[in-house]
Amino acid sequence: MRCVAKDARDGFVEISRNSFALLGLLVVALTLTLIVRPQLQEAATAQLMAWLEARQLPTPWSRAAGFAALQRTTAGDPLDLPAEQASVTYWLSRKYSVAPEPLSVLVAEAFNLGERAHIAPTLILAIVAIVSNFNPYAQSALGGQGLMQIKPEQQSEKLESLGGAMATFDPLSNLRVGVRVLHEFSVEKGSIQAGLAAYAESTKSRESNYLERVLQEEQRLSRVSQSVRQARAPGTEAAPKLQAARWQVAPKTQSISL
Repeated sequence: MRCVAKDARDGFVEISRNSFALLGLLVVALTLTLIVRPQLQEAATAQLMAWLEARQLPTPWSRAAGFAALQRTTAGDPLDLPAEQASVTYWLSRKYSVAPEPLSVLVAEAFNLGERAHIAPTLILAIVAIVSNFNPYAQSALGGQGLMQIKPEQQSEKLESLGGAMATFDPLSNLRVGVRVLHEFSVEKGSIQAGLAAYAESTKSRESNYLERVLQEEQRLSRVSQSVRQARAPGTEAAPKLQAARWQVAPKTQSISL
């Protein structure tokens, strides 16, 4: 038995020694080949680096993926906005500690929707400020969701064309649905202030000072907006009175498209 064990050990040592010798010869041969043919060295290095990067990043970043992410982002450059909208954007950004880039898109959309619905854009933005602090994922204890605290189960028909209930958490979709609801209430009740009260009831925003807070914030935003218009066109001091008078008139059209 001892002879058998000794023979096995000696055989294993011999095989290991020969294997290491062969491995050394292969390394020397590979090194000489790479020295003689540098193009092979460059190709081998490139392949090795690619393999290491793939191991480090399971899903490597690509330019196409970067552009896709930008397309999904609700953000823009405030400097691309008209001066009035840019001023409102920066004012809101400072007050509510929200980045101006995503705010600029919301402000532009509020002005667009306000013109179509005959509702002051500053009122739309004031509602968003009071009910959600510009948090697109805000949710109240009573089920209001998103920027304008709409209730998905009540607005399922409007949300359907925008992709369903989950569209509530898309900032622009939420804004569009909220403005449409406010517009319909204003037409039904005969004035924007009455429509705003009905909107507060529908979204369960029934705090005792809700309307007061919204109207005060709207007045602040109106002053920011009007200061820009007056600076660009002196002699328009009557603008605030005209703005206030428009509030007593219901929107002209019965429906706005999303």
